[in-house]
This record gives sequence, structure tokens and C-alpha cells, in this order.
Amino acid sequence: MPGIKKWGALSLSLALVAAIAAGCGSSGNNGNNANQASNASKPGNAGAANDAGSKPDESLKPLKITFFDKNTGDAFTNDVAQEITKRTGVTVEIQQPTGNPTEKLNLMLASDDLPDIVLMDRGGDIVNKYISTGALIPLDDLIDKYGPDVKAMYGDTLNKTRYTDGKNYYLSNWYGMSEGEPVFGFNLKMNFLKELAPDKAAGGQPFTADEFEQLLKDFKAKYPTVNGKPTTALTMDGSNMGAVTGTFKGMFGMKTYYETDGKLQYDVEDPKYKEMILYMNKLYTEGLIDTDWAINKKESWLQKLSSGTVFGSTGAYWDLGTANTALKKDGGEDAEFFDYKVVGPDVDPAKTTYGPQGSLGWDAIGITKANKNPERTMQFINFLASEEGQYLLQWGVEGKHWDMVDGKHVPKPEVLQGFKDDWNNYSKTTGIRKWTWFIKAGKGSDGTVYDLAGRYDRSEIDKMAIKNLGDSVWNTDTYDNLGPQGGTPEALISQKVNDIMTQNITKAIIAKNAAEAGQVFDKMLADMKAAGSEKIEKIINDNYQDRLALWK
Repeated sequence: MPGIKKWGALSLSLALVAAIAAGCGSSGNNGNNANQASNASKPGNAGAANDAGSKPDESLKPLKITFFDKNTGDAFTNDVAQEITKRTGVTVEIQQPTGNPTEKLNLMLASDDLPDIVLMDRGGDIVNKYISTGALIPLDDLIDKYGPDVKAMYGDTLNKTRYTDGKNYYLSNWYGMSEGEPVFGFNLKMNFLKELAPDKAAGGQPFTADEFEQLLKDFKAKYPTVNGKPTTALTMDGSNMGAVTGTFKGMFGMKTYYETDGKLQYDVEDPKYKEMILYMNKLYTEGLIDTDWAINKKESWLQKLSSGTVFGSTGAYWDLGTANTALKKDGGEDAEFFDYKVVGPDVDPAKTTYGPQGSLGWDAIGITKANKNPERTMQFINFLASEEGQYLLQWGVEGKHWDMVDGKHVPKPEVLQGFKDDWNNYSKTTGIRKWTWFIKAGKGSDGTVYDLAGRYDRSEIDKMAIKNLGDSVWNTDTYDNLGPQGGTPEALISQKVNDIMTQNITKAIIAKNAAEAGQVFDKMLADMKAAGSEKIEKIINDNYQDRLALWK
């Protein structure tokens, strides 16, 4: 799924997951209000920005802005870049890090050598460091005066991304919910599935846990080898445990935390989590899960999938893109993996949780204290955040890359083909989806998706995932980043607790039998408690209540 940070060569482990993708928004604020705000605040037009004191001719006066973007270091010279400069008067000097972006961000902060705008991971401690040290300036007054489109497009997201002092210090990137866009699932090879379960191959009907287990057994019985090579019923990417557990948690309807009566506990304390582990252990001891799954790296995992000897895998469907490309080339579309839902015992199929999505975005983009032109910078941001700006960033230049036909955005055929042929190079050359700033997922007021490259021309794999798992999407916002602040003693305790979980979950899955798996799991819970898990849960719950109060 391209919007969760993982589309083709732009794979993001965003996923997943981004998330993957990614990635992640509704169109609730994309209607007339957004259009009116956009028309009022375009550079050179009379409107909210000019009422605030900016003269039309001044709004296009040449200005260079330095921009630290952890995702790119390319020159700001392609078609979209030139159009942005034409529309705003702003030329962007990209300052992309060499090496680790977080290290560069910390170095810039320590040396007080800051760019005008900075883009960083929203979920990390680095954002709080930049805010608490005064490196980022509050945006509220600037948004009030120069950001009508920011208000219209972001809506309640502005309320939810406020700092503890009630102010906004950054704008989210890749924000909003992608309704009906799944994340995790059980990816099954279509040619085998059509033979083994033809009634389920077309999609729309989930497998029960027992049916899925029997399906894997049937595969091994019918296909002990393929082309003389041993087969694997189910493999997993051991280097991406989030995708492994995320898939099975989705099956059992579990979320980030185990919540009872408004109190949050670690997810492993949910009785269903142990049930999930025992189910996974059963599949493993029956020889249905790859014996080497725990040591699989992404590359070896993809190689196994590409071999044609594997029936299924966990994870986000877009992460299998490389394998599916190879399989389709050799065996056609039916040789590819398609995404299906499996439902745990006593779980309502509509309450499965395969699609965790945060609407508050992956990245944070802020104006630093080094910026000498914050007003013009906000006008620049306002244009990019507007519906018009979003279509420019993600569709390209009107007349060159797309046309407006009967009130709808229609891409040029060569643009769609360009992304199919060579995503990275075409994006770099044209600028379409290259400058991913202030990106909102979802659809514009004419009903067309903002994300042309990732969401306009959907593949059959995408369509199947949406059909089977589109009802499994849920919003993670209230649970995100509730742990202790980085650099504190509590953060060290939290890390120790997490390490205990990570190590023992794998041990329980690959245990010799159910009794041993249960013992490993029970000891894990005891070890977590001894390490201080209850202390961390108190912090999590305090932060949870503070967040709920802040968002009222």
C-alpha cells in the first residue's frame, strides 16, 4: 500500500507500517471550505493572507528557504519544484542528511545550526527535544493569520498534535485516515489457493482458524515439493516482528494495549494473546510454519517467496511487491500472493484488527527559530497544504501531467505508465510525489485521490486486500507514543520490558509443544512484572488520561 510508506521501490517498513504505509486520511475537510480558503490565500490574491498585511506583490518576492528533509537530498529543480517556485516565489534548498537522520538532527540541535524548516519522525523523542529547547517556534498565530488552508485541511488534527502547553509546533505529514485501506493480512499464493479452496479464492469470505490450519495442511499434503524443491506452507519475515505479531493480533482482534474499564495494560496481558501464541506454536510444531522464520531477514524472506515454493506469508501486502513482480513475470497474475482474512475463535469478523492506522501522520514539519521569514514561510506552507497544493505535489502540473475533465482530475496516460515503468526515476524527473510535504491521505473535493501514484490505478492485489480486509481498519491515535520520555530511568525500564517480550514471544512460538510454549509465556509475564512493567503501565495510563483531556 503506497500511502503507508511502502509502495514499490518507495517501500517503507513504513509500512508499515506503515505503514507501511502508507499510509492514511479521510476527505472530511476537503470540500467547499477548503476550496474557499485556498482561493483566498493563493500568493498574489486578495484574501486572508493579504488582510493580515501581506501585499500581493510581496507574496511572490523571491525567497530561498533551507529545508532539512530526512527523506531526500535531490535538487529542487524538476517540473513540480519549478511550479512551486512560480506559484509562491520560494526556492527550496534541500538539506538532506548523510548517514543517520536522527544523528544529524541531534547535531544540528546541539550546534544550533538550524535550517528554516525541518522534517523529522513524528513518533520519536527528537520532536520533543526540538520543542522543549525552543528550536521550533509556535505556529498558532502564523496559522491564524496566514494559514486558512492549513486550518481547513488539517481540521481536528491540529487539536490532536498540540504540545503539552496547548500550542502547535509542527504540522503532520502523511496525516488523516485512509478509510478501507488495510495493512496486515495472510498473503496466499493464488494458483495454489484456487486448487485447495476454490470457494474462498475470489475473496469476501474469511477463513476460520481451523479452516486456515487445514488449508496449510492440505497444501503440504498435495505439494510436498514444487519443481523438486521442498515447500513451505507459511513463512514470515523474522526481521519485522511488528508485521508478524500484527497479522496474528489482527486475527484475534487485539489492539496496541489490552484495555479494560479504561485502564491500559501491555497487549500480552490480554488472555487472547496467549491463545494466539499457542495457535502459532501449534502451526509451528505441525510443520506448517517455516522452521527458519525467526532468523529470516527481509532479503531471504523475499527470496523464499519468489521461489514459487511458498504458499503463504504474514505481513502487509505491499511488502511482497518484489516477490510478486518476479512471480508474475514467470507465471502470470495467478502466481502472485493475495491478501486474505483469518478470524480467530469467538472473534467477530468485523472486529478483527488487521489495519492499524494513525491519522496524525508519520512526520513532523516545523519552522525553526533560525527562520528569518516565518510569515512568508507560513504562506508557502499554506499553499502546499491546500487542496491545490496537494494535487500539484502528488499529480504534477496541470496541462502537463493531468487535465481537469468534467470537473475531475484526470492523469495523462504517460504519467501512469511512467510510474509503472520506473517509479523512482519518474518521480525524481517530474517531481510528482517527490516532495512529500504536508501530505494528506484520502480524496479531494472532486472525489479523486490525492495519491495519484499509489492509489489511483489499483492493482488486482490491492483490490483483493481492500475487499477482504477493508473492514478491519482501526485508528491507533489514542494509543500512540504513550510510553515514558526518552532519556529517563523509566525509559530504560520500558526498554528492558520490551526486550523481555521480544525475546520470549519468539521462544514461545518455536517451543517444542504447547506446554512448553505456555510455560515460556507465563514466565515472560512474571519477568516483565519483576522488571517494572507495572510502573511503566502507570506512566502509560497517566499519559493516556492527559491525552484524552487535551483532545477534548
